[in-house]
Amino acid sequence: MELTRLIVKGGVISPGELREVVNMAMDQGLDSISFGSRQDIIFPKGFKTLDKEKLGKHHFVFPEQKSGNNIVSSYVSTDIFRNTNWLTGNKFLYILEQFKEQPRLKVNINDPKQQLVPLFTGHLNFIASEHEDYWYLYIRLPNWERMEVYPILIYSWDIAQFYYEIEKITAEESIGIDMIFALVSEALDTNNRTIDKPLNIPFYPFPYYEGMNRMGIDQYWLGLYWRNNLYDLGFLKEMCDLCFDCKIGKICITPWKSFIVKGIPKDRKLEWEKFLGKRGINVRHSLLELNWHLPVALEWALNLKTYLVRTLDQFDISTYGLTFGISEYNRDGHYFTSIVVEKNELPKDLESIKIRDTYNVLYAKNFDANTREYVVHSQDIDKLELPTILIELSRKYFEELGNSIPETTENPQKKEKPQLDIYQCQECLTLYKSEYGDESQGIPKGILFTDLAESYCCSLCEAPKSNFKILEIVGN
Repeated sequence: MELTRLIVKGGVISPGELREVVNMAMDQGLDSISFGSRQDIIFPKGFKTLDKEKLGKHHFVFPEQKSGNNIVSSYVSTDIFRNTNWLTGNKFLYILEQFKEQPRLKVNINDPKQQLVPLFTGHLNFIASEHEDYWYLYIRLPNWERMEVYPILIYSWDIAQFYYEIEKITAEESIGIDMIFALVSEALDTNNRTIDKPLNIPFYPFPYYEGMNRMGIDQYWLGLYWRNNLYDLGFLKEMCDLCFDCKIGKICITPWKSFIVKGIPKDRKLEWEKFLGKRGINVRHSLLELNWHLPVALEWALNLKTYLVRTLDQFDISTYGLTFGISEYNRDGHYFTSIVVEKNELPKDLESIKIRDTYNVLYAKNFDANTREYVVHSQDIDKLELPTILIELSRKYFEELGNSIPETTENPQKKEKPQLDIYQCQECLTLYKSEYGDESQGIPKGILFTDLAESYCCSLCEAPKSNFKILEIVGN
């Protein structure tokens, strides 16, 4: 289905820009907009080409246009989920600002420690290293069969010029990674760094990203998800006004057809809750609702998800940490969920006959989509069989959780099992033991205190993470 998309660089938009977009949509008689998997805004029906004067600085990609890809970034995760210490929200914004021209290829710029934004769904994937301001680059151009790692680390402030040079030299012909490296090195004078160790991507369960949540000491963040991915324009316009009033400068779109507002002042929390309540907005969907990735505006996919979620809910099945995707068979071959349900294509000679759809079910190696390796579990099965298979896979996930050895993205090396730790809050003396995690805040067993997000606070007195002191390291 051909849809009009609005490019939202890095998934970051100001309340003022969003309000302008809402007004444009309202002027054309629309009552809702949607969000796409690349953190863009999608107009589901009847959006017409606008005069350039009306477009302003907004970059629309209309159905007849073939170019224009949004830059995906994990800016949305900063300050609210675990992150690489040096990678701040401002660093993301400075890097995104370097991209003056709309990329022809898909670009991802991500923190490897977060789980909300997929790492490898771009043609060029910049992934933060442990070295401050240096990034790995993983490339898989449209005609490449596999992904290749660029042989050096790239400096933060060189990312955009690296991209544009690679776009230029690969525009006319297909060349390999070695030739790309040689041509880029010859053309650019950049501040590179040698790769001293392979990229290690830790596996963490998928986070709960909805509702009103504490952010530091005196702020909150709000995640909003609507089941049908049709966000009411009147609600969005009123929300933008509330953001202005609270001096909130950014709204962040996620790849899960939802958005997050960060920096709600503590003394305005009640006002936001009243605003949502008066509008009848549900902000406490179960994780079983939130961890699905669906194609935009495909009614059959939404109906299938609804059926599966309701059935799994009836059986009281836990899917904490898992993610699910629904796709048409071999649509693009690049998934970013733990489990994928593929709808098989009906053979052309049977299109005139009314027969039931069949599906394939795949799951990622170790149920970690970042491995980019998928195992076929079942093929050509009926819709009614899907819940049983998903229940079986969810049980398999929990049986194997914590048993797999973390792998680097190349040259896997066996790693020692991490030690456990114990920290104590200095305000109320509550203990955080990584052996048990923190069930009240959705933190599973085995997560070290040092790997918790900076926004973590004491479950009893809500003191910030910085108020905890280490008591001991416990060997496994």
